[in-house]
Amino acid sequence: MMRSLILLAVAASVAACSTTSPDVVQRSDAQTLSTVRDAIVLSVRDVTVDGSQSGIGATAGGVVGGALGSTRGGGGGTTVAIATVGAVAGAVVGNTIERTATREAAVELMLELRSGERVAIVQAKGQDSFQPGDAVLLVTSGGRTRVTKAAAGVPAAPVDAKPEPLPGKR
Repeated sequence: MMRSLILLAVAASVAACSTTSPDVVQRSDAQTLSTVRDAIVLSVRDVTVDGSQSGIGATAGGVVGGALGSTRGGGGGTTVAIATVGAVAGAVVGNTIERTATREAAVELMLELRSGERVAIVQAKGQDSFQPGDAVLLVTSGGRTRVTKAAAGVPAAPVDAKPEPLPGKR
């Protein structure tokens, strides 16, 4: 029983983990038209995205701590008190584990769009490494934007470019 509770707590903590990696595309973004804008990297700064505290880690830790605490003591009020202390301590430890496990190394990118507008975005470190002066693309889908390097040798779209009409349309 105790082993099952511990495995359940670990599984819940892992399930709470998510990523903001630009190399991982959300299922809802697959086969969805995204907008793409050209930009140039002005600066790059390493940052850390703080971990989440969804409550799953605290809940799982509380259950495990309470279960472990209930096995101690001589019965009656002592066992209840130890179980309560175990549940509280387990919740604190579970919350800390969740927050640490979901923390991510990231980069803050300061960018200049073709229009001259300057923007900033924070994203988890992915396969691309960015340097000031790099040509990049901002890909926006579902209200989320990720930055990826522009293909080498492909010129950026001019500011006043108009989209090509679809075949058969004018």
